[in-house]
Amino acid sequence: MAGQFVSEVNDATFEKEVLQSDQPVLVDFWAAWCGPCRALAPVVDEVATSYHGKLKVMKMDVDSNTATPMRYGIRGIPALLIFKGGKVADQIVGFVPKDTIDKSILKVLA
Repeated sequence: MAGQFVSEVNDATFEKEVLQSDQPVLVDFWAAWCGPCRALAPVVDEVATSYHGKLKVMKMDVDSNTATPMRYGIRGIPALLIFKGGKVADQIVGFVPKDTIDKSILKVLA
């Protein structure tokens, strides 16, 4: 499902993989039944490839993991949250073009 630079994250590994990461992390909250999530997946893969080495890209299935999406108030998917230093630096909800995601990432990486 995920591209070569995209990893799966779950409730158990979220703290270590995302909040304690020394790099900014983009987390894609998605579900298998969600059409816009499937449409966004190749865009997320492209983002992961473009920013490899500068940004970690992870996916979290909201059906298998409920604690983390609840903690961050995820009500609509797809939702992309960008974490920096263990805090949410930016968030994007819904299907958006890659340049919208790029703008958010560049703000966080600046």
